[in-house]
Amino acid sequence: MSQRHVTPIPAVPPSPRPEPLDPADGALLDAARACVMAVGMRRTTLTDVARRAGVSRMTVYRRFPDVEALLQALMTREFVAVLTDVVQVQAPTARERMARGASEGVRALSGHPLFNRLMDVDPELLMPYAFHRYGAFQRAVLIAFAAQIREGIQEGSIRDEDPELLAMTIELMLRGAVLGARTEEVAADRAAICEQLRTMIDRGLAP
Repeated sequence: MSQRHVTPIPAVPPSPRPEPLDPADGALLDAARACVMAVGMRRTTLTDVARRAGVSRMTVYRRFPDVEALLQALMTREFVAVLTDVVQVQAPTARERMARGASEGVRALSGHPLFNRLMDVDPELLMPYAFHRYGAFQRAVLIAFAAQIREGIQEGSIRDEDPELLAMTIELMLRGAVLGARTEEVAADRAAICEQLRTMIDRGLAP
């Protein structure tokens, strides 16, 4: 394998809250999701979440310092679930898994109820992650993609180049596809566009 410059995966500032190991977090995130689907992100409060979850507001504060941390945890949980399905796509080679998974990820994320609710009611909340910084979900995508690319390089199905750089390039392409999926022209041909994405990634990663 040739030597190359390694592109670092963008770091994400550590979360001020503990990792969601407490089973109670699931109920709180479920309640937060219900609130967001009902009134949107900006109108969701910790009081609303506590009431819907059937707990005191202090119970929520003990797990999440503010509503922003709670909603960030919600988005991470919901969207990482899509990523989990993506990396489990079955195909003969890592390159095919990468291409198929990425295509299916665009289809799933652009049709995700929470994502669409955000785009309908609070689209400005997604703009920092589109233009200014990587969020926890995007970093998880980069790590997963880079791992698949390394596997493909080792088996010979993916060209031998910087896995992190390739992962970042693919994530940028998919980000545009997800954010643009609701435009009238794209929505009409979403399945065909996703298939073109699969072909482009497959051919672009080939040795």
